[in-house]
Amino acid sequence: MGVDGLVRYSRAVADLLALGLAGFAIYVAGFGVFDEVWVRAVTTGLPILISILYFSSESLDVKREDVRVGSVVLNAIFFAGFFLIYYLWITLMTEQMDFFVEFTTFDYAVGFMGVGLIFYLTLRHFGMPLFLVCLLSLLILFFGNLIPGTLNIPEVKWFLISEKLWYSTDGVFGRPVAVVGQIVLVFILFGAILEASGAGATLLKFAFAVTGPLRGGPAHAAIVGSASFGTMNGAAVANVVTTGVFTIPMIKRTGFQPKFAGAVEATASTGGQIMPPVMGAVAFLMADITGIPYLDIIVAAAIPALMYYLSLFTVVWLEARKMGMTPTPKSERVSLTGTDWIRSISFFVPLGVIVAVLLTGRTAQNAGFYGLITAFVLSLVLYPEFRSIRVILQALMRGGRTCATIMIVVAAIGFVVGMVNMSGLGIKFAAAILAIAGDSLFLSLVVVAVGCLLLGMGVPVGAAYLIIVLIIGPAIGKLGLSLMLTHLFVIYYAVLSAITPPVAVAAFAAAPIAGSKPIETGVVAVRLAIAGFLIPFIFVYHPSVVLLEEGFSYLGLAWGVGAFIFSTAALATSLGGFSRANIGIVQRTVRLIAGVTVLVPDPMVAGISAAVILGAFVVERMMGAVPVEQRAES
Repeated sequence: MGVDGLVRYSRAVADLLALGLAGFAIYVAGFGVFDEVWVRAVTTGLPILISILYFSSESLDVKREDVRVGSVVLNAIFFAGFFLIYYLWITLMTEQMDFFVEFTTFDYAVGFMGVGLIFYLTLRHFGMPLFLVCLLSLLILFFGNLIPGTLNIPEVKWFLISEKLWYSTDGVFGRPVAVVGQIVLVFILFGAILEASGAGATLLKFAFAVTGPLRGGPAHAAIVGSASFGTMNGAAVANVVTTGVFTIPMIKRTGFQPKFAGAVEATASTGGQIMPPVMGAVAFLMADITGIPYLDIIVAAAIPALMYYLSLFTVVWLEARKMGMTPTPKSERVSLTGTDWIRSISFFVPLGVIVAVLLTGRTAQNAGFYGLITAFVLSLVLYPEFRSIRVILQALMRGGRTCATIMIVVAAIGFVVGMVNMSGLGIKFAAAILAIAGDSLFLSLVVVAVGCLLLGMGVPVGAAYLIIVLIIGPAIGKLGLSLMLTHLFVIYYAVLSAITPPVAVAAFAAAPIAGSKPIETGVVAVRLAIAGFLIPFIFVYHPSVVLLEEGFSYLGLAWGVGAFIFSTAALATSLGGFSRANIGIVQRTVRLIAGVTVLVPDPMVAGISAAVILGAFVVERMMGAVPVEQRAES
């Protein structure tokens, strides 16, 4: 049997394991955890085997013909080593539940083998950034006692690293694995079922129908579709490659530049992770970590998420106006049929079921289970093409492979989290941030925001959130912010790291589809999402925007939203260099400064800035700036 045949059979086994992982995730979500050790072993062990047998790289997409003999030999070694590592782990973990276990040097060495395997697979799946974070965590434990100053940690014996971070539930198999394995995986499968059934295509059709009368046409449709689909599938990159293959070519056909088309899809897909009710499952992670009820979280996140997409709509509308575009002619607009309206319930009803189950007091994973079952049944009823065992199994296999990829990174994050807890680095890092920023809340938030963007680059949003909130979260908490605001602040920057160069994973995913350069696509995406980078500061300084904060007032809500609208108008026209017509450098500078200062929570400063912004638009109109479309007609 040649290499190609071996890889083909290997991947067939991997697909069966992916199907098993999907079934296991559904069982745990519906019927609960039967044994903590075995659940954690299966939800990490199966992903490792799937990754090894699939000869995988990013997104498990390496072609069979690209697999070399060296990779086959290496994976065979990993495959054999896996069973030794996991047999020993399960044996020692179950024995620890009954009596004291004395570890041997061999046990410790095998523990480091397991950690090394997780690190290696993380490198293959997610590239160098996250691997370096993991490697740095290990080096800190070994040599942290040599670090001078505030970040110095006590010496840690090498065998304790293996014992605490491998043979326990405080490291690789810690809380991140438990939370994601029990809660998040079922929502990934939920998205996979809707995508395979055709519900995603129906959703996009609705998006095109709703946005047809707007200048941006397909670009606005991409925003609506990606926001809706992104809230449930849990990953910006997956959202880009799922909806982007339809939306990006259509955006380009209307006249937008390739880099702009890719940036629109990347920005819209990324924002899906902050859009209630599912928020890419990060809302459930937040609820588990903080103890804040899930329904409170989605209520608090609603207005900021709408603000994000309002700003994105505005920027796209301005770009379309700048290019002289007109709305799609009525004869060319997508029209919805009665069948489309009926099929739309396959998307909306399951979301309603999820919220309804949560209202009864059931767990998030239970809500995901019932949402999945509802989506599955409705898909069978409404989509004849889904009534195929082959299609259903392929959907579950794809979902299982996605779950496997997520669990690899979550296991790696478990090690990082364990390092933070073991070394006390989180508290020290918080102290360092406070020392840099002093008593200034604003400077502290800026430092934290930059740290969030750096730590979150190249990492799925859920994993990025877990890293950031455990390392940087204590720094914000010490500044007097509420738990809700602290975690929403972190979530926003964890999400936005997906479009922030130089890594910008969502932009890198969109660029090949658009035929643009990844970095320039990321730069345009940052410009489109500029309001998103300001929204966390808005709800910190105008907490009434999140509705449930203590001291809520309608006046405070109106002030926060009004300031955001003025800021969006000023920043969008300044950064785009266009309003009714092209604007010069002086106008752009004035609008840029006023667009930022209008957010200051001082009535006088905000009032003057709002007056300047309003005055700029009034003067522009009085001076007779001719809109692009009128100039085109003349």
